[in-house]
Amino acid sequence: MLATRVFSLVGKRAISTSVCVRAHESVVKSEDFTLPAYVDRRDYPLPDVAHVKHLSASQKALKEKEKASWSSLSMDEKVELYRIKFKESFAEMNRRSNEWKTVVGTAMFFFGITALIVMWEKRYGHLGLCLLDLVIHRL
Repeated sequence: MLATRVFSLVGKRAISTSVCVRAHESVVKSEDFTLPAYVDRRDYPLPDVAHVKHLSASQKALKEKEKASWSSLSMDEKVELYRIKFKESFAEMNRRSNEWKTVVGTAMFFFGITALIVMWEKRYGHLGLCLLDLVIHRL
């Protein structure tokens, strides 16, 4: 009887689709990761969802205007429609970044630390301060 009741409660909780988390004295909805996410990648040019999920009133009006002739749209309106669907253009995605400087700087930092350790070992390594030597001399 008790096991049946426990399993029914656990089953209802597991099947529940709206998971709420208690945090800071308020109820917070958790992110739904079952829906497709927006990604801006060169190898995946057409994402499954639009960049802007919640349209403002002006964006909704522009989407309605989009259904009519595109020749009546100005260039700024076409760019704004593009920005609703995509975050970056291909030119912006292909723009070079300075990330390589961070990678090279980090590698050089660790090479420097390693060089300091090697120099310290060459200078003080011959003094016989090995832990194994201390243990052997105590015996």
